[in-house]
Amino acid sequence: MIPMEQHNKKDINSKIKFVQDTLYVIGGKWKLPILIAIHHGNARFTDIKKVVPGISGSTLSRELKQLEENHLIAKTVYSSKECYYQFAHYGMSLSPVIRSLTEWGKQHRKKLMNI
Repeated sequence: MIPMEQHNKKDINSKIKFVQDTLYVIGGKWKLPILIAIHHGNARFTDIKKVVPGISGSTLSRELKQLEENHLIAKTVYSSKECYYQFAHYGMSLSPVIRSLTEWGKQHRKKLMNI
């Protein structure tokens, strides 16, 4: 086994805190699937609900609001019944993270299937 690079305790604690902050914002069962749906052009509430299996309307509504509060997505309202969601400028910084997680998941699935 190759040893990990050595860090002092304060440095490790900072890194852990950064990851915890990240997981607070995008963690949980629904946030990443919602972000992926929006990232791939599903802008309307009903479209997002269709492509995220198993999510309820109330859960989707709550999660969208939290993503909006964290400046990851922006909501544009056209009428009382029609609104669209898209990545906010700040949210676009997650694109490489989403791509990396997708690629890692793909490779991990292959590895497990070959065991």
